[in-house]
Parts: sequence; structure tokens; C-alpha cells
Amino acid sequence: DIVRGKDLFLGNNDNDKVKKEKLRGNLEKIFEKIKTSNSNMDTLSLEQVREYWWALNREDVWKALTCFADGSEEYFIQSENNTQLFSNPKCGHEQGNVPTNLDYVPQFLR
Repeated sequence: DIVRGKDLFLGNNDNDKVKKEKLRGNLEKIFEKIKTSNSNMDTLSLEQVREYWWALNREDVWKALTCFADGSEEYFIQSENNTQLFSNPKCGHEQGNVPTNLDYVPQFLR
């Protein structure tokens, strides 16, 4: 959510707002640099560049997040018929597919 610029909520006080704006600015610089380094992205908006980057790197980010997960840790998945499924050990790190079922659900609804 942070990489994609969809959920930068850090709190309501002034200090948190300053941090949020700093984070937003840093992310814009990063994605602007990605955009200018690839001539195929000239016509894309920064939001489109973010989505493109996320699609390319989602699996590597998931592996990085779960690489030190304990063998007993599992990722909860809600199936269509309201049953609860769980990933392979280590939050599905070695499973080969990244859970994307919540990619586009706002964080406050998860």
C-alpha cells in the first residue's frame, strides 16, 4: 500500500503529518527517477509507474517480507465459501505464488 501510494496513514498529529509528507515526497522522487530512467515510461503518470513497478516486484517484496518467518507462521486466506485456508509454513514463502487477494482492498477493511 505504501509503495503504491494508496495508504500512507501514519496518524493525526502534526508530527505524523510531517512524516507522511516526507514519505510521500521521497516516494515521488523514487518513482520519478524510475520513470526518467526508462524511456518506455515517458507517457505514464507516476501512479501508473508505481503500479507497473509493483506488478514487476510484488513477488520479490513478498519473499523479502517472509524470508525470516518462522516455520510455524502461516498466512490466513479467506476462501469464497467462508472457510479458512492457511498457506504453507513461513507464510507461504516457498509456495511460489504471492497472495494478492488483498492488494486492492483498503487497509482499514482488512
